[in-house]
Amino acid sequence: MTDGTMKKLPEDVVFYIFFRFPVKSISRFKCVTKSWYTLIQSFNFINLHLNRTTTTKDEFILIKRSFKETKGFKTVLSFLLSADGEDDLDPISRDIAVPYLCTSYGSICHQLNGPCHGLIFLTDFTNIVILNPATRNYRLLPPSHIGCPRGFYRSIGGVGFGYDSIQKKYKVVTISEVFGEPPFNDPSVVEWKGEVYDSSIDSWREHQELPWRYNFPYSEIFYKGAFHWYAHRKIVIILCFDISTEIFRTMQVPETCAEYDEKCHSLVVLDESLTFICYPDPGRESSPIQETTKIWIMEEYSVNESWIKKYTIRSPPIESPLVVWKDRLMLLRDKSGLLISYLESNKIKEFKLDGYPGSLRIIIYKENLIPIPTGSTQVQSFREGKTP
Repeated sequence: MTDGTMKKLPEDVVFYIFFRFPVKSISRFKCVTKSWYTLIQSFNFINLHLNRTTTTKDEFILIKRSFKETKGFKTVLSFLLSADGEDDLDPISRDIAVPYLCTSYGSICHQLNGPCHGLIFLTDFTNIVILNPATRNYRLLPPSHIGCPRGFYRSIGGVGFGYDSIQKKYKVVTISEVFGEPPFNDPSVVEWKGEVYDSSIDSWREHQELPWRYNFPYSEIFYKGAFHWYAHRKIVIILCFDISTEIFRTMQVPETCAEYDEKCHSLVVLDESLTFICYPDPGRESSPIQETTKIWIMEEYSVNESWIKKYTIRSPPIESPLVVWKDRLMLLRDKSGLLISYLESNKIKEFKLDGYPGSLRIIIYKENLIPIPTGSTQVQSFREGKTP
């Protein structure tokens, strides 16, 4: 074919033909001729492909699960898609097993962030991996060399991954609780520490100003150029970290959800708006089995008075909400660890996806060709056709 019609076409025509193909096909075209390889690897092609007009038909579900093995845990990514108008989720490609992520703590805590330009971030709070699921390339980030005083250790509570569009680089932020091992475990000396990874220099640095006196920053969402976590002490708030200015700030949650009581919380994006979900705590026996879940949308970003209650639903007992897809389908993890979906029509569906209890995480993903940022560690590829 390269000696026929395609070879005779002008480069700009070939450019726009390739532009319409999925990433898997484009990747194969790189092996045909040197000119095609150069074209597909060019900054202009990758950038235009990233910013092309897409619809929800271009999206699929990316699921992270963990499996307990003899020497630790295995982290697996699954790629699922529903037919147009259907609610079933079917695999569209082989699962891939992500190396380096094997701790028990990481298997049940939030460790899947993104996508950001098609890249995702996974961590077991010991190692951090940046991955492009479309190109099947990944890289282990270098470890932080910022230590703790003798007799103390850190527990990472909040993580975030995003792209600084002003400085043109990727950043990772971690929020850690530093406390002492016996006999240095005095609660009065517990402190929080922030660290930032900068892809332009491939290294970590300590963030010197962390105005933080709350517990457990969870449920990270990268939105409007900032990381968002919900957190609490006596009240529930949203902690924000602007990726360009690297300044921490807080936002209020809906007033009726601010009191820290027998409720759990989660952050998602719905109708392109920051969304706060308040649902019964699955660990409290006093919570009614069929208590309602309330979904709030912030109509005007960073304006606390703009919270409106969008939905009140009576869902089955759940462990946590995971994501909202196509603005109508909410995917949740139930108390047995299984994935379930909930429609506005009150229709509930259960999916038989096994895995270690509490390890299920989901993001909505669109493919692109963005390369993994290079650095001191090697960019690697998953072998085609290899099963976990």
